[in-house]
Amino acid sequence: MDFDVNTWRSGITVLSLLLFLALMAWTLSRHRRDAFDEAARLPFADEAPAPHAPNTQATGSNPQ
Repeated sequence: MDFDVNTWRSGITVLSLLLFLALMAWTLSRHRRDAFDEAARLPFADEAPAPHAPNTQATGSNPQ
């Protein structure tokens, strides 16, 4: 069998389609629904990020 450019293109197209279908099946599976629903609610979380404490070690000052 002679592998020319068109054979490689066809193979890559079929492989891409299979990968796309596998990704869609994984995304739409019922087992992942809870994780995706939780991730979708993250932007609307009420908790504000904790303020960062000043780092006294980096400046070399001694708080005593």
